[in-house]
Order: sequence, then structure tokens, then C-alpha cells
Amino acid sequence: MDKHNLTMLNEFILMGIMDLPELQTPFFGFFLVVYMVSVVGNLGLIILTEIDSRLQTPMYFFLRHLAFTDLGYSTTIGPKMLVSFPISQHTISYNWCATQLTFFSVFITSEFFILSAMAYDRYVAICNPLLYTVIMSQRLCHLLVAIPYLYSVLLSVLVITKLFISSFCGFVIKHFYCDILPLISLLCSDTHEIKLIILIFSVFNLVSSLLIVLVSYLLILVVIIRMSSAEGRHKAFSTCGSHLTVIVIFYGTLFFMYVQPKSIHSFDTAKMTSLFYTLVIPMLNPLIYSLRNKEVKNALKRTWRMCPNILFKIHCKIH
Repeated sequence: MDKHNLTMLNEFILMGIMDLPELQTPFFGFFLVVYMVSVVGNLGLIILTEIDSRLQTPMYFFLRHLAFTDLGYSTTIGPKMLVSFPISQHTISYNWCATQLTFFSVFITSEFFILSAMAYDRYVAICNPLLYTVIMSQRLCHLLVAIPYLYSVLLSVLVITKLFISSFCGFVIKHFYCDILPLISLLCSDTHEIKLIILIFSVFNLVSSLLIVLVSYLLILVVIIRMSSAEGRHKAFSTCGSHLTVIVIFYGTLFFMYVQPKSIHSFDTAKMTSLFYTLVIPMLNPLIYSLRNKEVKNALKRTWRMCPNILFKIHCKIH
């Protein structure tokens, strides 16, 4: 195939996760369960924090948006990945590849700054409890999620448009979804400029969001240490426990993926790590917030008890 034909691509070939046919069925079953738990958990958390009157606080407002981004990027990747298990090699259209990468980039970038907003919310709640409702106003909360969404959309469109207006000299993506680094390796033209753009924005996203988290929790730690009451310290730690767990898992996975020595880095390692943060983390987050949070568990019990009444009313209206 000549260079002209390669640059006029209509589709790419995704190599998938593995080349072992005997493991396709168990892996398909496992990741199907993981994805379904993720969808039910995140969708349930979105609905619960929306309808329960006792969860109408800034903390649960941000949690709802965290669940939305988790649901967004796992659904962008999960269904397409699952249908690839029965076949050893499958294709993805050029336009759908660009669409998948755009949505994934939007959701994953938004999650960085939503986690930062949640850290700031915990800082205000613990360090300035008397001014909490004044500082964390509805307007500020909406700004703290609207700005990340807008920034993520603009950044993703900029970078991915830059990528897809370039010419490709290959069509086999060594991954199970359209990720940006495997795509860059297929470009015919010089990749220095686009790599530099991606590096600058990646470092900015990671460092700025992590800095907000670290500063927030450092100030929280100072306040907790100064507390004279053991009960007060325990309550403060328990308030931050779920968010800290999510932070450690999320950033820990990204650091493992991107801060590896080149000598041990491989596409197989990248695939396994990508599987973890595209499917497993979105499944873990609602479980962490459900199992470690008494308010969420109580809200779930209240909603569960209301279900028979709601179903009875619907039944009466129908008949």
C-alpha cells in the first residue's frame, strides 16, 4: 500500500488487549461485570445525589459530577472494547476513532479538576466550617465544574484536530482503543510539535490539579493536628477518607503509567494500566463512596424503602 492510500484512511485496526484465545472468554466475562457494576454504581450515585434531599450539599454536587465523568470515559471505551473480545482483530472508523478520543480526553481531563474542586471543598468544610455555606455557594460550585468542562472541551478539540488533520502512514493501533500516543506513532509528518503540545498541557493538568489537592490536604492536616478533641480528629479524617482513597488510586495509576523507566515500559504494560483506569477505577469510585460514607448508605436505604410506594403509585395510575 502506497503512502497516498495510507494517508486517506477510512478506518484503523485495533490490536485489542491480548493474543491468547483461551483467555478471551474469561476476560470478556470479567470486564463485562466490571463495566456493568461501573454503570450501575455511577448512574445510581448520580440519581441518588440528585433526588435525596439530604444530599443537596456541595460535597455531593461534586460527587455527582465525579460519577458523571467516570461514567462518561468508561462508556466511551468499555462497550467498544467488549465487542472486540470475540474477534482477534477489529476495525474502528476514522471518524469514530477521533470521536472516541475526543470524548475520552474531555472526561478524563475534567476528572482531574473535579477531584481538585472536591479537595478544596473538604478544605473549606474543615478549616472554615462557619463560613462553609457562604464560601461554597451554588454559584461557586457551578463555576468549579463549568470551567473544567469548558477547558477540557477546548483543549481536546484543539489537540485532536491537530492530530487528525495530519497524515497517517499506518493504520494498526497497538491498543484496545484510540489512544493518543499509539496514534502519534502512526503519523507520517514530524511529531515534535504535537508531542510538545501534549506534554505541556499534560504537565499543566497533572501538576496544577495535584498541587491544589496537596495544598488543600496539607492545610487540612495542620488544622486536624491542632484539634484537641480525638473525636473531632476522627470525624475530620473520616470526612476526607473516601476522597483521599480515590485520589491515591487515580493519581497513583497515572504515575505508574507515565513515570516508568523506558527500559521496563511496554505496550502490554500500558494496556493493563489503561484497563485499570478506564474500567476498574470508575467501578471502584462509587463503591468507595458508598461503603465508606454513612450519608450515602442512609440515603440508599431511604430510597430503597421508598421504591415500593413509588411502584404502587405508578401501578395505581396505570390501572
